[in-house]
Amino acid sequence: QVQLVESGGGLVQAGGSLRLSCATSGETFSRSVMGWFRQAPGKERECVGAIRWYGGNTYYPDSVKGRFTISRDNAKVYLQMNSLKPEDTAIYYCATAPFGSTSYVAREYIYWGQGTQVTVSS
Repeated sequence: QVQLVESGGGLVQAGGSLRLSCATSGETFSRSVMGWFRQAPGKERECVGAIRWYGGNTYYPDSVKGRFTISRDNAKVYLQMNSLKPEDTAIYYCATAPFGSTSYVAREYIYWGQGTQVTVSS
């Protein structure tokens, strides 16, 4: 099975930075696409970055493009978040989807971590 554990969330002032980490374990085929999603109260879950484990293709929505960067090493996927804004406040989740999945669609993902809280103050 696939296990995902997020870390690195916290409280930061607007304009600051955080680096989230997602420790991964399990079948590599089950983590062909790795994604970071966030969900704030009253809002839909939103993909904020995705990467193919092999090949390195990435996706970012316009809301974070140029500020967030997704990357990985042998066992973890990271989300570097710069120039943070109060509207970035949310619970951030790491997730994995099968090869060929549409990276920004939450229903494509089959394994999820428990989430880590990111709070950005004004």
